Amino acid sequence: MSTSIETKRTDKAGTRLTIPIAALAFVIALAVQFIGQVKIDLGIGAIIIFPMVWGLILGLLVSIQKFKPLGLDLQRVAAALVGVAVLLLVARLAFNIGPSLPSLIKAGPALLLQEVGHLLGTVVLALPLAVLLRMGKATVGATFSLDREPSFAMVSEKYGPDSDQYRGVLAMYVFGTLFGAIFITLLTSLVANWKIFDPLALAMGAGVGSGSMMAASAASIIAAYPGDQEAILGMAAISNLITTILGVYVGIYIALPVADRFYKLLTRNKETAKVAAGTAPLERSAAELEQDGIQAEENRRFREEVAKSSAAMKLPLWLSLSVLTVLGVGTAAVAAKGLSLSILAGYGIMLALVLVSLLLARITRKVSAIVFITTIGAYISSPWFFGSGVLNEAVKAVDFLSIATVMLTLAGLSLGKDIPLLRNIGWKIIPVGLVAITASFLLSTVIAEFALGLWH
Repeated sequence: MSTSIETKRTDKAGTRLTIPIAALAFVIALAVQFIGQVKIDLGIGAIIIFPMVWGLILGLLVSIQKFKPLGLDLQRVAAALVGVAVLLLVARLAFNIGPSLPSLIKAGPALLLQEVGHLLGTVVLALPLAVLLRMGKATVGATFSLDREPSFAMVSEKYGPDSDQYRGVLAMYVFGTLFGAIFITLLTSLVANWKIFDPLALAMGAGVGSGSMMAASAASIIAAYPGDQEAILGMAAISNLITTILGVYVGIYIALPVADRFYKLLTRNKETAKVAAGTAPLERSAAELEQDGIQAEENRRFREEVAKSSAAMKLPLWLSLSVLTVLGVGTAAVAAKGLSLSILAGYGIMLALVLVSLLLARITRKVSAIVFITTIGAYISSPWFFGSGVLNEAVKAVDFLSIATVMLTLAGLSLGKDIPLLRNIGWKIIPVGLVAITASFLLSTVIAEFALGLWH
């Protein structure tokens, strides 16, 4: 009974706080959209910082400032809106998959082979670094995958929610949320401007399993290859979808076991040395037992912080979609230098696609809405659908980067609550996270480059 009452109160509070946080996000998103892109020449290459990155940074600064603190409930509302904004972003990207289906079919085995890069990239390079930095068993959770939310379920089932492995997953998740989109924007922009990789190979590498990171990476590739925008967006979207769909099965049966065994292999000599030196006796000393007690208390406090910061805020779907449509139309109008009927029609089509997909997901209860959005959107925008021309013309009036700007601005506004967690976890996740993202993107891109050469 108490849980039900608490949920109703939370929903009511969320509804009341939606307009203030939406207004704040609207101001920031429009401001960064007017700022536009900033290109920085580094000599060995150039990096481009996009409005969506500025939105994330400004949102984060507002979220953590102390002059006028942004309440925890407001940050939770922003996080709830991000979850729905992802659906609109996927809907927009789905309309890039349909026209690109001939290119996707032509890529064929290359699209599947490059997924090996996402699988092995983190384990091969990031895991040894984490061992070197003595991250302990958290190494396994932090480095076996970049597949965001599904990683929690995999590690929790195998090791438990109180395990060090689970803390590793949380560390990588918070790091990816805070810095992932920014870092991969800079990395992809630099690599793309070297002009040594096929833009489709780069697009495949962008599908790391995170919608925000994929969008940020694809934007940098498009800036280097503007003539291939549709193919790049379609390839990146389908690569990200494959990574997300296969990620759970590959993670459970391959990535997690491989990471666990590799970690034990790299730390075996250390454990053997402890036993040989008599520092790991069968009967634990009083000092060790005391240390275990301290560690258990730290874990308990850590879990309390996690529960406090990650408690979900539920919002009515009609409210979330209405707010996001207003924010999206505004930023799209700035990107297009004027509001048009095509932008309004494009948003109407995307909203219809999202609502139909959510309904189908509720009916089936086994297939996620994202899968329906991607599948239906790809079909109705493909050459095989009779009305694809009209639909594509309307939806393409909506700049997909404008949707990413709204999404990442809201993400930034929600991140202040996660700062204590990152501080608790420590600095070691930063180099490990940077290496994990870099290795996943570069190894996948290299494999895709060779695979495209074989099958073209």
